[in-house]
Amino acid sequence: MKKLSEYAKTHGLSYRTAYNHFRANLIEGAYQLPTGTVVIPDHVELVPRTEYVVTYARVSSSENKDNLKSQSERLIAFCNAKGWTTRENICEVGSGMNDKRKKLIDVLSEGKATKIVVEHKDRLTRFGFNYIKLACDKIGCEIVVLNEVDGEKEDTIQDFVSIITSFCAKLYGQRRSKRKTEKLIEQLGKGDD
Repeated sequence: MKKLSEYAKTHGLSYRTAYNHFRANLIEGAYQLPTGTVVIPDHVELVPRTEYVVTYARVSSSENKDNLKSQSERLIAFCNAKGWTTRENICEVGSGMNDKRKKLIDVLSEGKATKIVVEHKDRLTRFGFNYIKLACDKIGCEIVVLNEVDGEKEDTIQDFVSIITSFCAKLYGQRRSKRKTEKLIEQLGKGDD
């Protein structure tokens, strides 16, 4: 018997990756003691993961639902052409800057996906794509982007558009919040009369 930390070191994994493998039942015979220590029988190898392909389509507003459906269909067609069987085809409406999109969080936190297929990087997130990619790489999940930006100039322009969009959303959100506060104060003032 050996501890998970020893197993991770032997297999060239970080402890966190080894723990994720344990939670995903990828280490045969591993179990957790009441103390919380994960132990593994000697001579146990990593069980290869079965392919679990997820497509992720996203649009910013419900006005673009037609685009959402066609985006999802293009992703499925791409996977079929590659010979990949999709296990989940996720469609979500929400801002690319919103880090609380439930469906995306579910896919990332479950850790079942071996591939997440998106049409453009910004469909997954407006900012921090490389952080998500790095985290996915650590748990054995590849992010496949159909349409990569060609060239540094276009990538810089896309970053600029994302920054402007982010600031506009914050600004309009603050204005909306200010108007709500003003209305509340006005209503409270009327109630005192």
